[in-house]
Amino acid sequence: MNYLDLTIAEIHRALLEKKVTPLELTKEALERAKANKENAFETICEKEALEFAATLTEPEEDNLLWGIPYVAKDNFSTKGIETTASSNILNGYVPLFDATVIKKLREKKAILIAKTTLDELAMGGSGTTGHKGITYNPYDPEHKHQIGGSSCGSAVCVAAGIVPFALGSDTGDSVRKPASYGGLVGMKPTWGRISRYGLFPFAPSLDHVAYFTRSAEDSAIVLQALAGRDEYDSTSSFKPVEDYSAKLGESLKGKRIAVIQEILDSISNKELLDAFRKSVEAMKAAGACVDYVHFPLDLLKSIYATYIVISCAEATSNNANLDGIKFGPFRGGKTYQEVMFNARTQGFSELIKRRFVIGSFALMSENQQELFIRAQRNRAKIVEATNNILKEYDAILAPASPTTAPVLGSSSSDKLSNEYLIADNFMAMGNFAGLPSVTVPLTFIDGLPIGVNFTSKAFDEAGLFSIIQAYEDITGLKGISTNVRKEAKL
Repeated sequence: MNYLDLTIAEIHRALLEKKVTPLELTKEALERAKANKENAFETICEKEALEFAATLTEPEEDNLLWGIPYVAKDNFSTKGIETTASSNILNGYVPLFDATVIKKLREKKAILIAKTTLDELAMGGSGTTGHKGITYNPYDPEHKHQIGGSSCGSAVCVAAGIVPFALGSDTGDSVRKPASYGGLVGMKPTWGRISRYGLFPFAPSLDHVAYFTRSAEDSAIVLQALAGRDEYDSTSSFKPVEDYSAKLGESLKGKRIAVIQEILDSISNKELLDAFRKSVEAMKAAGACVDYVHFPLDLLKSIYATYIVISCAEATSNNANLDGIKFGPFRGGKTYQEVMFNARTQGFSELIKRRFVIGSFALMSENQQELFIRAQRNRAKIVEATNNILKEYDAILAPASPTTAPVLGSSSSDKLSNEYLIADNFMAMGNFAGLPSVTVPLTFIDGLPIGVNFTSKAFDEAGLFSIIQAYEDITGLKGISTNVRKEAKL
């Protein structure tokens, strides 16, 4: 049996029964990683993984991550392992410490087998801008489709059955959008629920540690291991960690779900809309109350612009230390300005340069009121409108993307269309408000998966897991990967 194709809970049972060992799992995961053709890896940690796995001999019954292989996006600090954030400016950088989430997973005796590719410095949503080139969608062996980004490599590893879970980061939809394109459960918990110590900062007011699994139950298991206060991260929450599996198995009876009509109206794919509406009717049949609600159209259309201004401004400030002196290779120069100019010119891609220009422009004293402060005010309006819906509902539901994974190199939809501005970018509202938000599979269209997104009240992850587990029963798409194909019920 190929145990890596099972869920974490199923693998754990096999480990307890000694049908497989951590070392055997790790060897299989490494073999799959080295055979992968989707360009998902920055570094494969073969030596470290095998050595650690060999020390794990007696299963721990109450530790569900004991002996489980996983991968981490290459913007998490890993002691003694090169960490580049898929940027040439960090080539050769080897951290002296582990990110808190890496440390926690090692304490749980989960086995890190690799660091994965991302859009450079986590800025981007296509999986195409990392310094090692394009990361491809494993559901397309011809490599014509994106997997999405920025957490592209981690998404590939779970979708291709290399590991059962993977760490990523989500600033706008960087885990939840690839989850839609890869048939995965992509979870972004409440802001502050997981420590970000050791995560390379992109836009700290928006950044969340997030992760991929193949089931709702596994997602609850991973959050149980990662959540909690961390003295190294002053923004981490003091709120006690609850039992995130406590509500699993609950029915949808009495759950109140809001569907934003304006998001649906912006989507043109009839097959997607048909499957979505069938899932809504199935939720109603299971006892849920699903209402179509309205969200101010001008606010929805402004989400992307607001996100770009705030994220680029924060990124410009946060990455000022990548100057060829504090971090980054020395490229020559007689003055600090020359050293920085040479390092950044040669070390950054055009995408990063453009984003830093936007951020710098927004932060200029003469522009702050019109751009940065205005964006912050608009963010507050979007957050207020989102929370107003959640005062009356347990979750907001919408298709996670307007289409399946885009074809590489194709011209995207009109950047000023409602489909792009709203359906393609609305999930950033969860980052603006710091709310728990998760993508789960809905159906397949032309052989490619596509998902839906649920967003709930702050710190209501347990309730969210119960909803998405019930949704898995409706779609029949729990535990899918390129190795485990299932037909959608819808």
